Amino acid sequence: MISPALTDAMGRWLDHERALNAAAQNTLTAYQGDVLGFLAFMQTHHAEAQGLGPIARVTVSDMRAWMAHERARGLSARSLARALSAVKSFYRWLSAREGFEPTAVLSTRAPRMKARLPRPLDEDAAARVLEAVELQSREPWVAARDTAVVTLLWGCGLRISEALSLTGAQVPLPETLRITGKGGKERLVPVLPVARKAVSDYVKLCPHPMDAALPLFRGVRGGALGPRPIQKAMEMARAQLGLPSTATPHAMRHSFATHLLSAGGDLRAIQELLGHASLSTTQTYTAVDAARLMEIYDRAHPRP
Repeated sequence: MISPALTDAMGRWLDHERALNAAAQNTLTAYQGDVLGFLAFMQTHHAEAQGLGPIARVTVSDMRAWMAHERARGLSARSLARALSAVKSFYRWLSAREGFEPTAVLSTRAPRMKARLPRPLDEDAAARVLEAVELQSREPWVAARDTAVVTLLWGCGLRISEALSLTGAQVPLPETLRITGKGGKERLVPVLPVARKAVSDYVKLCPHPMDAALPLFRGVRGGALGPRPIQKAMEMARAQLGLPSTATPHAMRHSFATHLLSAGGDLRAIQELLGHASLSTTQTYTAVDAARLMEIYDRAHPRP
């Protein structure tokens, strides 16, 4: 059981994250779940209700016990690192207001994680995915819709949430889109003619009105399109083409970045196009490009 004072503190912390750090609702929901899971463990671990007093007395030993428990129940190192980050953020905010010492929590080290490289598709596979997606639905307008969304992911490097947030006010698509990404960060993204045509084809076939205030991409009943239909279209396409499970909508965005880099694109420019806050995030694509070069080298080098 969590005390009313602690519940209120959590609410104010989430409001703080929303207002000052522009955290998205999905992020706030994940934060809340992570911290509530932590507090539930501490309640069981100490056999006492959790309030402002008990959580201020959490020790290094308590933190180790929580992390061991999370790993034992199957939580991945990456997910545990995210949960720890949320707990630290809450403690940092709360300790500044309640005046207790948060060192035991803040000094806890995240589990080591093996760096995961993006899993892009090669250019031929990405093109074949687009062709396959176009054939997945019996409804021509739905096929055109799914093709338009996937084209925006590959041709413009959009996140699926960014593509689905477009509205009728942006039709016809301009040569440059202003996209609001993670953390409310805005960026300008050039729109290729093929992407503009794909969206135009969809708009012509869509049976629902293109009101400026309504979402551009619509579900079969006319409401806002969610990510699941696009994910399903990609699943069907990769099954048809024999592609790995990593061939997801987000892999099309990875493919956009990798193909630009392979063609000689500037890393800083690619960072801007993707909306990455840190160049180090974009630099992971250089590792992908280097790995691909080594594969080609291994296959083609005429060594004895």
